[in-house]
Amino acid sequence: MGDVLTAETTFSTALNAEPADHVVSVMGRQVGYPALRQVITLLAEHGLSLSSLERLSAVTGGNACFELCLQGPLEQPLPLRAQVLELSAALGLDIVYQPESAQRRHPRLAVFDMDSTLIEAEVIDELAKAAGIGERVAAITEQAMRGEIDFRASFKARLALLDGLDVAVLDDIGAQLRLSEGAERLFAELNRMGVKTAILSGGFTYFANQLQKRLSITHVFANELQVVDGKCTGVAVEPIVDAQRKADLLQQLAREHGIDLSETIAVGDGANDLAMLAIAGLGVAFRAKPLVRQSARQAISVLGLDAVLYLLGRRD
Repeated sequence: MGDVLTAETTFSTALNAEPADHVVSVMGRQVGYPALRQVITLLAEHGLSLSSLERLSAVTGGNACFELCLQGPLEQPLPLRAQVLELSAALGLDIVYQPESAQRRHPRLAVFDMDSTLIEAEVIDELAKAAGIGERVAAITEQAMRGEIDFRASFKARLALLDGLDVAVLDDIGAQLRLSEGAERLFAELNRMGVKTAILSGGFTYFANQLQKRLSITHVFANELQVVDGKCTGVAVEPIVDAQRKADLLQQLAREHGIDLSETIAVGDGANDLAMLAIAGLGVAFRAKPLVRQSARQAISVLGLDAVLYLLGRRD
């Protein structure tokens, strides 16, 4: 293995012509050879042998990604998953395991949570700040995203606190929302690939519709912010987009477009995203709370959203 990971490597080294059974992406701002050796050693302890190693990222730039293709049976994926998370944290890298499949490089539907996934904020917290109750609502939001309280109950409780908020603040909040790192690049590439995209959000359609136009997103499903006489009523409009509804919508969109779930991607950060992450072909916890990161099959914490492209085998 040492002769492969030399300073002069071309980053595209085939060791075995046989098709791979597994793929591991090693990603970070920088990825050194000692880190790669640690990853390969861990995989070898689980009976996986390296068949090829390729650098997907440009040599110059802000991201680094090496794709390791591996062979061998993996009888206990859960222990490997736990150890990969531990090594990711120790090295400050994103190390993502996937079983290799024909669908991996050719997704047809990608769905995303909005708040703290596509954008760097929880909109309901921003509304609460405008209403002067930011800390009260943010505390409930944090509990819900960690999975400590039910999302539906927390959503209704937070929304009720916004009763009487003037909707004039919505435009100001919308103008200040920042896209998450890599969002524009990711959606430009997904659109170029012909992938259907959707926002499945426990946030609000007012803001999701703005993102839809900005990123050319195919579908939007989010919660309605009920307004009477220019004021928020604080009343939750059914159906609330909660964890189960997100999973149901993913399945519904797949059926409508004639897409198998193995050809889908789901990305989210909160506990209310776990159900859709579990059924998607690629379910990515993005800069997620510990419970979500540990529960999802794949996780990205160091790089931006465009790191999803590396998981599809896309080169810079």
